[in-house]
Amino acid sequence: MKKIEAIVQPFHVEAIKKALSETGVAVVTLSDVLTMGQQKGRALYRGAEYVVDSLPKVKVEVLVSNDAVGSVVRTIRLAAGPGTPVDGTGIIVLPVDEEASPSSQLRQPTNLKQGQRRSRYF
Repeated sequence: MKKIEAIVQPFHVEAIKKALSETGVAVVTLSDVLTMGQQKGRALYRGAEYVVDSLPKVKVEVLVSNDAVGSVVRTIRLAAGPGTPVDGTGIIVLPVDEEASPSSQLRQPTNLKQGQRRSRYF
């Protein structure tokens, strides 16, 4: 299993969501992030131009099987635009050793004799 993270421009998000749903990806996590790097923003405020160091982007996270990594990365790349540094598209693929849901992490309490202490719960 792999985790795919992509940092994209906010106006590309709807196209990426639509393309991923057509590919068969059911769950997508979206987060608002600020980035600093090669792309420098400039803004006008009351006639004065100033430099904005951190720019708003959206982080798209998807968990997929090893077989689907290539097609999902290709889908995100095509939906997000040409992929130039100015475009703000960065895609990272990370290995996932284990997937655990919160409910599988809970341990059921056992019957304890009076005076015994409970073990740690996760």
